[in-house]
Amino acid sequence: MGAARGRRVTGRVPDVDQVAPPAATVPGSLGILGGTFDPIHHGHLLIAEEAREALGLERVLLVPAASPPHKPGRPVTPAGHRFAMLELAVADNPAFDVGRLELERGGISYTLDTLLALRGERGAGASDPWLIMSEEALAGFPTWHEPDRILELCRLAVVPRGGHAPLGDGWAGEHVPGREDRVRFLPGPLLPISGSVVRRRAAAGRSVRYLVPEPVARYIADHRLYTGPEWRTPTP
Repeated sequence: MGAARGRRVTGRVPDVDQVAPPAATVPGSLGILGGTFDPIHHGHLLIAEEAREALGLERVLLVPAASPPHKPGRPVTPAGHRFAMLELAVADNPAFDVGRLELERGGISYTLDTLLALRGERGAGASDPWLIMSEEALAGFPTWHEPDRILELCRLAVVPRGGHAPLGDGWAGEHVPGREDRVRFLPGPLLPISGSVVRRRAAAGRSVRYLVPEPVARYIADHRLYTGPEWRTPTP
């Protein structure tokens, strides 16, 4: 996924003091959260759960990338480890699942290819899925591989990200004119956890407990992930 920082636009500001009740579950509805997941952490899971409740999603599919196009040259943990950690993280949530589409396809992981594959699996009559992303990722969305085609196949559910200025309600009208109804901003959550924080702490021999689910913390320790010299240089 693209990850460029957008300019600040005044307008919508998440109100963390107001919490709406969960939306009624929409039968057959699907949310998709893609990423490197290196490793999966509580920030990812909270974003997925927020989208599930706010949009009434019946199922959320977490899709690890084989080779993320926006992180060239960065070390990436082998896919088998990242997939295993994802399965451990979602094992106790019946609404969450992990998809192997991009890992089995291999090569550069383009969102459009994943959406086309999912449409083939679900059938033409299925409702358009929601692609869950951060505002930071949305800022770079116009530079993604065929963004117009992506918006034909899915809707965008956008969550704020701590440390990044909100894009504002006018972003969709400016950058995807005529498709504003395909973009929905969700009010939260704001959880300042990133994969880079987890990797740096693990590389330094520090605990990652409470940043990732306990089974994932044990897996990282058991397999000595993020301890090699390639992880000791900060990565984005």
